[in-house]
Parts: sequence; C-alpha cells; structure tokens
Amino acid sequence: MFDLDQIPAESDTASDLEEVVMGLIINSGQARSLAYTALKKAKEGDLAAAHQLMAQSREALNAAHLVQTQLIEGDQGEGKIPVTLVLVHAQDHLMTSMLARELISELIELHEKLQSK
Repeated sequence: MFDLDQIPAESDTASDLEEVVMGLIINSGQARSLAYTALKKAKEGDLAAAHQLMAQSREALNAAHLVQTQLIEGDQGEGKIPVTLVLVHAQDHLMTSMLARELISELIELHEKLQSK
C-alpha cells in the first residue's frame, strides 16, 4: 500500500501533489483488485479466503480514503489544491472501487447463502 507517512505536510509543487494523487490511485486500485479476487474465491467455494481478501480490500480502501481526506483538509474548500485531470482520475478510481467493493460484498453474501443450501 501507499505509505501515508511519505506524504509531504504541504504539497507546494506539482510533483508532490502528483505523488499524493498516486496514493489514491494505487490504494483504490489495490482495494478493487483484492475485492475481485475475493469474489473469485467465493465462486470457488473458499469463503474464508474471500472474507480475508475483503478485509485486506477494506484496509486498502481506508488508506485511499485517508489520502482523500487529507487532500480535502488541505484544500479547506478554498481551491488551494489545483484540480488536475489526474486528480479527477484518482477520484473516479476511488469511487468506482468503493462501488465495486460494495457490490462484490453483496455477491459474496449470495454465494454464502447458495453454498449453505
């Protein structure tokens, strides 16, 4: 996962902001990937592995959300952080990962019910 301790206190340069934004992309992508792997495990009948992968997915998503929160706090609603295409892409990545994770969680629950019959 992206190391949050490496985020500069203030991102004055474009490269610093880009590094922070990459934290969103990396962590949200990892969360989505782990969730899809969990779904595959659930389909195979390995529900324990599915739940473990979903827990890891939650950790990655929490890390991405923390980066997002830090960006929002740094901006303070005053436009301090420039909105770039890569920042918009990162936000899109985060939101689709959150949605995918929620839907996959529901699908895993359905697999559990089907396997218990």
